[in-house]
Amino acid sequence: MSESPADLPFWRSTLRTFKMVAWSFFGIRKRSEFHQDAMQVKPVQLVLVGVVSGICFVIGLVVVVNLIV
Repeated sequence: MSESPADLPFWRSTLRTFKMVAWSFFGIRKRSEFHQDAMQVKPVQLVLVGVVSGICFVIGLVVVVNLIV
């Protein structure tokens, strides 16, 4: 499945980007998957998904802390 970024539908490429960012938060990533994702994901999508995921992570932490305290 070696499609270029232009061949992937936008929603599929965005889902792949969310998956890529989620695995990078945990630090678990196969090198082969990283190279495949790097060829299929647009840099702008990666930045936007990373920022949105980071904001969601921080909000989640704040909610958990407020529930505990």
